[in-house]
Amino acid sequence: MKKILLIGAVIATLMSCNDTRELSSTNPVNWDKRRVKTALPDALQQGSTFLSIYSQIHVRNENEVSNLTATVSLHNPNRDLDLYIDKAVYYDTQGNPIRTYFDKTIRVKPMETVQIIIDDKDNQGGTGANFMFDWQKAPHQSEPIFEAIMITTYGQQGISFVTEGKRIK
Repeated sequence: MKKILLIGAVIATLMSCNDTRELSSTNPVNWDKRRVKTALPDALQQGSTFLSIYSQIHVRNENEVSNLTATVSLHNPNRDLDLYIDKAVYYDTQGNPIRTYFDKTIRVKPMETVQIIIDDKDNQGGTGANFMFDWQKAPHQSEPIFEAIMITTYGQQGISFVTEGKRIK
């Protein structure tokens, strides 16, 4: 009887060890702190940028995949002027929106980088995930730069690569 109770206690302990931590960048409080709460300057120009990322990559064959951690960076390359990012939407391989990180304008200060992290356990995006960013800038100002770095390690091996956003409008 003691063995059964001990085994039951061990199983209950192991089952309670599930990793329930929140995904890194999904907490809306992260974005509310950056939200623009005043009127934006007049005559801003608008644009949209597409950024491919990969939350998984095929390894060895089309049936085996490895999860990746993606660091998505939103750069303001201007020394003196703020940029404004209106919306950041994350899509899966089939083009379905997974989540909107923010849809209220945030400010990116001069030379600042804002990041979104896609945890390696967040594989909803699959092997062909992407982001769409809507943004605003002053005339004659440099556009925002969007990049992603994907990485994974297993054993002593590692995979890492970078993608760059493309303006589509």
